[in-house]
Amino acid sequence: MRTWQEMRRFPLAIRLLLINQLGVNTGFYLLIPYLAVHLGEDLGMSAAVVGIVLGVRNLSQQGLFLIGGSAADRLGARGVIIAGCALRTVGFGLFALGDGLPVLLAASVLSGLAGALFNPAVRAYLAQEAGADKAEAFALFNVFATTGALIGPLLGSALLLVDFRASALTAAGIFALLTVAQAVVLPASEVAPARNSVLGDWREVLGNRVFLAFALAMVGMFTMENQLYLLLPDGARRATGWDGAAGLVFLIGTVANLTLQLRITRALKERGNRARWISAGLALMALSFIPPMAVAGLGTPAGGPGDAALRALPVLAGALLLYLGVMVAQPFVMELIPAFGRAELTGTYFGLFYVVSGIAAAAGNTVVGWAMDTGEHTRTQWLPWACCLAFGLVSAAGVAWLHRLRGLPGDTTKAPATAAPLVTEAPKTTEKA
Repeated sequence: MRTWQEMRRFPLAIRLLLINQLGVNTGFYLLIPYLAVHLGEDLGMSAAVVGIVLGVRNLSQQGLFLIGGSAADRLGARGVIIAGCALRTVGFGLFALGDGLPVLLAASVLSGLAGALFNPAVRAYLAQEAGADKAEAFALFNVFATTGALIGPLLGSALLLVDFRASALTAAGIFALLTVAQAVVLPASEVAPARNSVLGDWREVLGNRVFLAFALAMVGMFTMENQLYLLLPDGARRATGWDGAAGLVFLIGTVANLTLQLRITRALKERGNRARWISAGLALMALSFIPPMAVAGLGTPAGGPGDAALRALPVLAGALLLYLGVMVAQPFVMELIPAFGRAELTGTYFGLFYVVSGIAAAAGNTVVGWAMDTGEHTRTQWLPWACCLAFGLVSAAGVAWLHRLRGLPGDTTKAPATAAPLVTEAPKTTEKA
């Protein structure tokens, strides 16, 4: 109830974008987690072909974020958001209606391109409309995104009792409704005249070395956050011997977000520099991997439900700490990104940030997956947890270092001479309210 009351404080456009994110994550997570099983078991495709279909979808999205961000800057975020949701409607519909490889590849490309369009555009629109309340708007955005990530798999599991096509058609229907709602209700955003060519804009953003250093420092955040879908659910299942324990990880996150996200953001917003809280949130995310490490490698519990519950506690405590770290850091990360450059390039900055994050998530998951396999073979099951701990501490130290050099937006004190090589020549202005 409190979340809905807080939501009503914002303009209609922001309220619609929050509901949009709930729908986007619900539609995505009720389909994509089950796509590999459908391709392999229902359609009888080899693991190599399944990997190609999934890889094409991921590459289409992660590789084109910069194009989506530039399109939002030049064409207006509203039209790009609507186009993205419409493309995902078509892409998910093709997953339901086609079973040949060409159709499935087309579905993967369209659904990936859709995400590349609306992800940076939604965040750019939100940043532009929220004004001085960006942190609170992105905090609510996180609440709705997390809730959708819980509802989606639950709804997908229920629909799979019918068949995969029911899941795909439902997901396509959700995106179709979002497309219509945004076309009818979402106001058009102001589009500033372009100062440079698209390549000129990209050169300006890529030339902002402070921004690139910040994006690279956030690699650990995205790697750790991805473990909510890989390492932590696996740890919960292994600790308890119960497959359903993985769902408790998402349940804890949703409850924590609904009850604590806005309170945390508001309490921290008035206390200290944003970079300090980002660094603290990253450190908390890193430390969240220590409790599960304590029960890694203990094997299947032999003492019945009581023993399983006791072993689940460290993993669930780690999940809660990880969610809390995300709640501390993420709204301020999203608030900070537009402040690195001109307001006219907000979408481009978000686009490049998500290109870096996509590469980071892929590389980080590869390392964690290798550590999981190695730990299993060498009886060092603590290894993947230790890798995530290291990722987080390095990221926290990186942001703290940038803050110490006074190079980040909001660090108004003149930077010392040692920071000079990091500072970009691109003009840094505050975003329009």
